[in-house]
Amino acid sequence: MARYRAPFHQLRIAYGTNKGKNYIEEEDRFLVCMLHKLGFDKENVYEELRAAVRCAPQFRFDWFIKSRTAMELQRRCNTLITLIERENQELEEKERAEKKKRGPRGGGTKRKNENPGGQTPDQKTPSKKKKK
Repeated sequence: MARYRAPFHQLRIAYGTNKGKNYIEEEDRFLVCMLHKLGFDKENVYEELRAAVRCAPQFRFDWFIKSRTAMELQRRCNTLITLIERENQELEEKERAEKKKRGPRGGGTKRKNENPGGQTPDQKTPSKKKKK
């Protein structure tokens, strides 16, 4: 959720090949966002989610989503959470692979006596003789 400014509009769910035909993306986005807003760890969160769906103006004519029981909403939310966790895990693996591919960036800090030319301060650079 923290990745999105307006999750109710911007959240995209990577369904893969097993997207159900019953729920649409707008409903899924609403379920995930409201579950986050209501608090995932509450005792009666799915009853509250059901009430929120029934009161939501965008679903006033959507009888399918309004007629779902708390148990059906819970099952759908668990499926969506699994999909989102899998997507996040894939993103983290890609980031780790990119960091590993780039390798170390040169340590980041210089030592106190280190010069950019690789010489110590007491070494002098050989000067070229001037032509007369």
